[in-house]
Amino acid sequence: MDPFIQKIQSVNDLDAAINFLKSEAIITPKLEEIIAFTIEAHKGQYRKSGEPYAVHPILVATVASRFSKDEDIIATALLHDVVEDTKYSLEFVSNKWGEDIAHMVDGLTKIDEIRETELPPSDSSTKLISSAMTFRKMLIASIDDVRVLVVKLCDRLHNMLTLSALPENKQQRIAEETLVVYVPIAHRLGISTVKNHLEDLAFFYLYPSEYEKIDNFIKEHQHSMQLTFNKFISSTTKVLEKNEIDLNKVQIFSRIKHYYSIYLKMQRKGVSMDEVLDLFAIRILVEKDIDCYKVLGYLHLEYKPLISRFKDYVSNPKENGYQTIHTTVFSNSKIYEVQIRTFEMNKVAEYGIAAHWMYKTGVKQQPNLNWLKSLEFSNDNVEEFYANTKEDLYSEEIVVYSPQGDTFNLPRSSTAYDFAYAVHTDVGKNAIECYINKVKKPLLTELHSSDIVAIKTGDQAMARCSWIDMVKTSRAKKQIRMLCSQRVKEIDELTGRNIINTVFTKIIPDVADRYKVDSLHKIPLIIDYFKHVKHQIEKNIIKYQGIVARFKIYTSKIKKFKFDNMLVYSNFSISSVSFDHCCHPKFGDEIVAFKEGHKAVIHHKMCDKAYKKIVSNEEMLFCKWTKDTLYKYKMVVSLPNTKGELARLLIYMSQYEGYILSVEYGRENHSYRQYCDIEFELNNSNIEEVRKIIEKKAKVIEFFSKKDAYNK
Repeated sequence: MDPFIQKIQSVNDLDAAINFLKSEAIITPKLEEIIAFTIEAHKGQYRKSGEPYAVHPILVATVASRFSKDEDIIATALLHDVVEDTKYSLEFVSNKWGEDIAHMVDGLTKIDEIRETELPPSDSSTKLISSAMTFRKMLIASIDDVRVLVVKLCDRLHNMLTLSALPENKQQRIAEETLVVYVPIAHRLGISTVKNHLEDLAFFYLYPSEYEKIDNFIKEHQHSMQLTFNKFISSTTKVLEKNEIDLNKVQIFSRIKHYYSIYLKMQRKGVSMDEVLDLFAIRILVEKDIDCYKVLGYLHLEYKPLISRFKDYVSNPKENGYQTIHTTVFSNSKIYEVQIRTFEMNKVAEYGIAAHWMYKTGVKQQPNLNWLKSLEFSNDNVEEFYANTKEDLYSEEIVVYSPQGDTFNLPRSSTAYDFAYAVHTDVGKNAIECYINKVKKPLLTELHSSDIVAIKTGDQAMARCSWIDMVKTSRAKKQIRMLCSQRVKEIDELTGRNIINTVFTKIIPDVADRYKVDSLHKIPLIIDYFKHVKHQIEKNIIKYQGIVARFKIYTSKIKKFKFDNMLVYSNFSISSVSFDHCCHPKFGDEIVAFKEGHKAVIHHKMCDKAYKKIVSNEEMLFCKWTKDTLYKYKMVVSLPNTKGELARLLIYMSQYEGYILSVEYGRENHSYRQYCDIEFELNNSNIEEVRKIIEKKAKVIEFFSKKDAYNK
């Protein structure tokens, strides 16, 4: 652990905390006054560990001073709990120390962090929602001033450093929230020092045995690892010296990856500690950008590089401003990760956005905060907001190129369709095909770093609603959701028009255009509203049309036609229902129905063929699924381990018009039998009768009605 962080953790009395702060920051008369006020405001309050509460805000201010010497940021850190936990108001803070400080304190107060006693248990269904709420409040409260986030991260870091004073169940819950809420934000802001410490502290409490294994391994091999480092650093120094690099202008550091990073790599790759390739890593700091490439060239000429692990974030910086060359090389039968960056880049890599306050000049790569501003326009529900935004904040990045050479940073596992939306919303909406490295590929092809991607667009937007879970970026997900929502609304509107026009087709063509109809989109969704609109139009026809038209109205009442699990309402005689092969709608899907003679032809609502028919004003009918006679069952069956057994069972069930809802299929150990978990619906309420039907084709291990299961 960083000596500075270790000292923060060890301080537990007011005098030591004040002295520590004074050693890190210039204490102006204004800050002297605020320190005294903070101590007085929190007088009589104590932390769970027993020390005076004021120790906490003073140490948070000390951590914040590492990221900014700005007087207002340090003052905000000192005052961050005053409005929430004492009798003093925000107005008092504003009148006393100015609007800028009050604005930041207000942002921190609005976050209204879930208190330790209110955190939901780990297995609670409300855990995700609580974390999401905290997450969203943090981001939204910081839109106007990102400094609020930095102070909040410093606050959480000190809370994590003193977490041992709390009961184990609270330690677990707070550590979980730290990993899923605070770490992604620190990552996106580029503050690696805070991110790494938060990760390791949370890891210590969430996975103590795994943490201990890594810790023991590092301690056990510390001496040999240091010797290995020294040997490689010495060799690297000689390489640079041989190539006339001024060593007085270069610094080389060795480092072991932080524990949580090692753990994640072991989990992702299924390897042991010994097999974590870049456990050994050095960082080389140089003066100029061009020196990064010179050093890289000399190292690649001296050592054998793993080209597949080479990344150039100097010419292609990450969105948070991070710039470094990453390469991995072989030396003396060991593998080393080497990071090469300038001293200036190092400031940004360690302190992220805070580097722009610490060093007022010289920092070239400005961070992109458009992601934070865009949250103002997010209308997702809180769980979707959390899942999508966190995914973007904390995923590993790849860099891909347009054919013109423009660079795009995307989360790992992004598809060409994600890239299309990253280029422009209209490119994503109208995308019809893509070329990756000049080879035609499907739009859902996963991209890799350095791919060159070209998107071909069409004239019309394509609503690919089923793709929402296949894309990676929140931008693509959000745009797909918006496009599909617009398409559904359009389809409902046009379907409502077509249904009502079909009803009156023998009386007045295009009746919906002649008589104003409110809320056409409700007609295909609500049977009572459909009948209400029909009645209103009939009243107008009776009022304005002749006797023949009136007579036709009296003889064209809406009738209900039932076909298995389908209801069709029409004033025409409907003799049968069929499902079109183009979209294969299954039970429960949103559907539309077209009138073809005396037959109703059913399509999935989002079917492209159906959309063309809807836009062409073809005759349509009101239809919906009925569950009046459907009963839900779940069973576990054992099948012989021979080809086609499951298919034969499902075909057999289809003869009894069973609707399959889900199938889970697998083999137990190396058994010659397969076990299959099937959930289905059937038009039969007699559970024993249904079981006997199934037993004719399969050995039933378990069988029950889902209604019974829910009532247990």
